[in-house]
Amino acid sequence: MTTEIPDADRTEWEKAGVRLDLDGELATVTLCDPARRNAQTPAMWRALAAVGRALPGSVRVVLLRGEGSSFSAGLDRAMFTPEGIPGETGFLQLAASADAELDAAIASYQAAFTWWRRNDLVSIAAVQGHAVGAGFQLALACDLRVVAEDVQFAMKETSLGLVPDLAGTKPLTELVGYARALEICATGRRVAAEEAVATGLANLAVPAADLHAAAADLAAALLAAPRSAVIETKALLRGAADRTYDQQRAAERESQARRLRDLAGR
Repeated sequence: MTTEIPDADRTEWEKAGVRLDLDGELATVTLCDPARRNAQTPAMWRALAAVGRALPGSVRVVLLRGEGSSFSAGLDRAMFTPEGIPGETGFLQLAASADAELDAAIASYQAAFTWWRRNDLVSIAAVQGHAVGAGFQLALACDLRVVAEDVQFAMKETSLGLVPDLAGTKPLTELVGYARALEICATGRRVAAEEAVATGLANLAVPAADLHAAAADLAAALLAAPRSAVIETKALLRGAADRTYDQQRAAERESQARRLRDLAGR
């Protein structure tokens, strides 16, 4: 157990359904409310955002997992009820708020989903069972996905009259293409392990009993590579879609020049 993060913070996060474990350069973030299939709430989102801010600079790889039979069944439906969740602003209340207030609220929710792709980290989602709506988008927030053979991805927001708004639409479209992304989101259908791997949504599918071992092996392989080279490579690949071919070639040259000078001690 590290002493870098106050116990009070850890306790607060766990009450919200999030646990952080640190082991040197590896951080494991666990959704730890299996009795509710790791249903997501604004409190959980605040905890996830806080974990991202609190990670020590020594962390290189973050492994995201969910306890129990489901990775995350998605949003806590109580947010749609007039009663809402005690202490939280319900969606019906948000709908009545001013544009700026509503925008700020959604942006605060998105903060839980945006830090996983930082260039100084590589994030892996180990996904089993249901990954629905917000659960699907949380898996999409990570760089890599290892899935159990029983995984069921589904984007159910449209069936509720909503849109996916937790930063998941861009990575989904980048991974599977516009037409398939539209079909997945508009129909809300389930995407199983075989299709997930075939379309690039998942990197690897394994039996459920092997999921965490497979994710741990991938984390170890990532940690075996020199950190600076991984950071440069991730930044190079993340920016590729927004560059022309010649711009990407120039970015490769600039990145390699930095690596060569670093290795040479210059």
